[in-house]
Amino acid sequence: MKHVPAMVLAKSLLLFGLLFQLHGVFAHPPGLSSVDIVIKPEHLLVNVTFSMQDVEAFVPMDSDLDADVTDAEREAAKPLIAGFMSENIGIEIDGHQVKPESPGHVDFDGQNNSHIKYRFVSSPQQRLAFHSHFLGLLPDGHQQFVKIIGVDGNALQEKVLNKFDNQLQLDFSLVDGKSQAKSNSWVPAFIDFLKLGLEHIVTGYDHLLFLFALLAVTHSFWPAIKIITFFTIAHSVTLGMAVMNLVELPSDFIEPFIAASIVYVATENLIRGDHPKGRHWLTFVFGLVHGFGFASVLQELNISSGNTGIVLPLLSFNLGIEIGQVVMAALVLPMIWWLNSRPKFATKFLRAISLLICFVGAYWFLERTIL
Repeated sequence: MKHVPAMVLAKSLLLFGLLFQLHGVFAHPPGLSSVDIVIKPEHLLVNVTFSMQDVEAFVPMDSDLDADVTDAEREAAKPLIAGFMSENIGIEIDGHQVKPESPGHVDFDGQNNSHIKYRFVSSPQQRLAFHSHFLGLLPDGHQQFVKIIGVDGNALQEKVLNKFDNQLQLDFSLVDGKSQAKSNSWVPAFIDFLKLGLEHIVTGYDHLLFLFALLAVTHSFWPAIKIITFFTIAHSVTLGMAVMNLVELPSDFIEPFIAASIVYVATENLIRGDHPKGRHWLTFVFGLVHGFGFASVLQELNISSGNTGIVLPLLSFNLGIEIGQVVMAALVLPMIWWLNSRPKFATKFLRAISLLICFVGAYWFLERTIL
């Protein structure tokens, strides 16, 4: 039995070593895109937003093959991008496939995203259907958020599409001589964003490693609950503020700061040992910044655009994050408490794990700044 702690330490180190390797594999997670379909009295507007990386394989922009895409090359690729996307999204109005009245207007933003706007000359009276053939060309994990907005500016239907579920349909009924969308259940959209939040936290290795570093010093239930609660409150506040465009911080600041927060907590574990005071307040301060990291997913899906349909995605996405966070904590806390209950081994465990966490955090910080 004397060798059990050493075996556990070896397994723990191996687990975190594998986690570090997984970061390299998933350094570029599957993409996200969005489609806004706006119904007007006499026509239909469609705005498609996606990362340039998602389309470069199909619409090469580096015409001179010098591995550098210039502004001129991007400008020259706009008609090709508009034409490609026009061929790979389908709009059906009242049972008839329709084409946009023009090739489409393409814009690029400062975050390497493309925005393509199409106008259709008719408006649905009975049924509106959207089919994303584009998803069939992308990796299985790509997700596309589609939102249909009515004449009054309210969201009529929302759905997260993927390669295996790439259609959305909205039916209308005649009320007092006017066509009105039939009411749709909010449950599917709630489940979609709940799953998206779960996926984001489970694959958010930097957030999980930060949380593990915080929990590594705990010995019992109450300190762990305080840390998790303060982290939840903090990132929920900034997640909501960021998605509602109340506060905006650039990703080139947020991502390195998240990595730096991991290094800081791991270093504090090494210096102050397993009883650092005020750990929950430290958690709250860093949690505020992690909230901006969580918000990036909803922002990439264009959830923050306009004022329609923002509450449901925000609440369900955040709930998914919390469920995933609690599940992950429930898995690791028994191991942490068991190890910390053995005085002769607890110090060695904390030092070894904190050194490894510090190394991984430092690597991520360098990768996000100068590498």
